Amino acid sequence: MSRDAITGLAVLAVSLVLFALTLDLKPNPLVPIGPGFYPRIVLGFTALLAAILVALSLLQEKRPAAPQGADYASVVLHFALFGVYVVALPWLGFRIATFAYVAAANALMAPPRNARQWGRAVVLGLATALATYYVFEHYLHVLLPRGRWTDF
Repeated sequence: MSRDAITGLAVLAVSLVLFALTLDLKPNPLVPIGPGFYPRIVLGFTALLAAILVALSLLQEKRPAAPQGADYASVVLHFALFGVYVVALPWLGFRIATFAYVAAANALMAPPRNARQWGRAVVLGLATALATYYVFEHYLHVLLPRGRWTDF
C-alpha cells in the first residue's frame, strides 16, 4: 500500500469520526442553521477527497517513485507566513490580510518567473479575498475583522 493510500485512509477515518461527533451538537431554536452545519460540510468534503486519494493511489500503477528529499524549510516558511497572516489580520483587516497571504503563499508554492505569473498570484489572492468576503459577509452574515489601521 502506498504512502498516499495510508495517508488517505488516516484522514478518512479521522474525518468520519469527527463528522459523527458533530451529530451530537444541539441546534439552537433561534438560529436556522445549527452549529454542526459548517463542520459537516468541511469534514464531508475532506472525507470525500481522502476517499478519492485512496482510490487513485490503489488504481495507480505500481511503479517506483523517484526519491525526493524533504523540503522542511518550505514547510517552516509556510507556517511562518501563516503566523504573519494571523498577526496582521486585526491590523490590516480580513480583505487586505487575506489577499496578501494568498498571493504570498501562491508565490511561495510556485515561484513566479515572469510578469504573467506574478499577475496570476495577484489575481488569485484578490479573487480569494473577495469571494470569501462576499460569502461570509453577504451570504452567511458573519462579520469578518476590520483592520485597526485600515478600517477596511
